[in-house]
Amino acid sequence: MNPTGRDEFLKSLDVSRETIERLDVFAGLILKWNPAINLISKSSVEGLWGRHFQDSAQIFKLSGAPTGLWADFGTGGGFPGLVVAILAEELAPKLKILCVESDVRKATFLRTVIRETGISATVVSERIESLAPLGAEIISARALASLSKLIEYAGPHLSKSGHCLFLKGAMVEKERAEALEKWRFSCEDYRSETDQEAVILKIGAIERV
Repeated sequence: MNPTGRDEFLKSLDVSRETIERLDVFAGLILKWNPAINLISKSSVEGLWGRHFQDSAQIFKLSGAPTGLWADFGTGGGFPGLVVAILAEELAPKLKILCVESDVRKATFLRTVIRETGISATVVSERIESLAPLGAEIISARALASLSKLIEYAGPHLSKSGHCLFLKGAMVEKERAEALEKWRFSCEDYRSETDQEAVILKIGAIERV
């Protein structure tokens, strides 16, 4: 049986059989754990590969060939953090992945995926506000908070040369306008591969107004 969108997604990647096997293990664990702790909505289970996996992989593609620390805020069921970690294991081996997830059950799930796929990543089950400055080269987040709040979260943890990659939906312009009332920042927009109304924002040079 071919899960919806799996083959199409994998054709868009140039990765080894081992990486594909790790993605399959991750997908299987999502389906196993989801009924108990609601990692993704029931309505989006069918789109696990074509939506959640591809949504996460496109962020990795935009990152170039990163090194240093990649911090994923509000990783939840593993998106984008664990997809990034699986791809990085082969394609960016010098990259360190930190997944920040305050929900203890979801953090336990994330650690289970890391163990069963054999990838290198760390999970911190704390609130973002309680973290010591991370000095991250990349900070990502998906479906976590408004853009203004994400910038507030990211500011203390971003290195001077670093940038953020935030997935945003149809309300992006409203959120951007609200964020500009409090913050100055550079911003590049990239159209999402999975949703014609969505964009990925590449943000850096954050300063409070």
